Amino acid sequence: MKMISPDRVHLTADEARALSVSALKKAGYDDEQAGVIAGHVMDAALCGYEYSGLPKLLNVFEHKNLHKPRRKLKAVYETPMSAMMDGGNNCGMYTLMRAAEIAIEKAQKHGFGVVGMNNSWMSGRGAIFVETIARAGLIGIHTVSSTRHVAPPGASKAAYGTNPLSFGFPTAGEPFVIDMGTSAFMSTDLQFRERRGELLPEGVAIDAQGKPTRNPTDMREGGALLAFGGYKGFAMAMAAQALGVFAGSGNDQEKNYGYLMMAMKPDLLMPLADYRRQLSENLARIKSTPRQPGVEEIRLPGERSFKEREKHLREGIVIDKFIYDALLAVPEGQLAPYA
Repeated sequence: MKMISPDRVHLTADEARALSVSALKKAGYDDEQAGVIAGHVMDAALCGYEYSGLPKLLNVFEHKNLHKPRRKLKAVYETPMSAMMDGGNNCGMYTLMRAAEIAIEKAQKHGFGVVGMNNSWMSGRGAIFVETIARAGLIGIHTVSSTRHVAPPGASKAAYGTNPLSFGFPTAGEPFVIDMGTSAFMSTDLQFRERRGELLPEGVAIDAQGKPTRNPTDMREGGALLAFGGYKGFAMAMAAQALGVFAGSGNDQEKNYGYLMMAMKPDLLMPLADYRRQLSENLARIKSTPRQPGVEEIRLPGERSFKEREKHLREGIVIDKFIYDALLAVPEGQLAPYA
C-alpha cells in the first residue's frame, strides 16, 4: 500500500485482492466463497468501476441479509438443460458464478443451459458472468430483477429494481461483452456517492415527494431512482422483471430477486468458428465507420473495460483511504453460519 494523497491509497492488484480476501474471511466467509467474491470485486476494480470494486465489500458487510441464516446452494428443480436454484441467502456474487458454471456445463452437453436463482442478494456486476460464459465458447445472457429502487415513469415511489441486462459473445479475439442497468443511475454507485458525501447527477433520482433530488441519502427516506431513457428504459426493465419471475422471484424470500442465466452453443445454428469469424467481421466493420470531426475512435461496448483491466493489472488501483481502513477493521464473525 502506498499513500498518494491524504485521502487516496495505491494498491497493487495482488495487495487489493489480499485485502479483499482477508476482510471476507474475517467476516466469516470460507476460502471458496471469499475467493469468488474477492475475484468479483477485483475484476470490477480492474475494469475501472471503482464503486463496484472494493467499496462493494462494505455494502456486503452492511447488508441486512448477512446476519440471517444461510443454507447450502441447491437445485429445487432440474432437467438436463435447466435448473431452478435456491441461493440459500448467500451473496449473489458467489451464487451467480455457480449459476454461470452450471449453465456452461449444461450448454456444453446439450447445446443450451438455463438457470434460475432466487433467495440470493447483491449479485454485483453482470459482465463477469457473461464473459465467463463467452470464454467457454458460448453465448451468455444474464438478467436480474432486484430490490425496489426505481420508480416507473410518472410514479413517485420505487416499484422495481435497477434490473441490469448482460450479454457475452465469443469472437475470434476477446469476448464481446455488453452490461447495462436499466436505471438512470446504479444503486451501487449511489451508495458510493453517499459514502463520499457527493451529490448525484441531475435527473437520475426523486425524493419521497416525487421531486427531483441530487441527495443520495433521500433514497433511505422513500426516494427513488429513475429509468434511463424514459419509457424505453422502463420497457427493458419490465422485460428483466418478467424474466425474473421466470427465474423464481415469486419464491424469493423478499419476492424481489430473480436471476436468470442462459448459455447457448453457437453451433446450434452454425459452426462456432464461423460464428466467431462473422461476429468479429461485423464488429470490425462497425468500428471502421467514418468518424465525426474530433472523434478518435468508434468504441464498442466493453472495450474500455478490457483496456482498463490490462492497465490496472500492470499499474494497480487507487481507492479511498477510508475504504482501505474500513476493510482492515471489518468486525470478525458477522456472517451467519449455515443452518
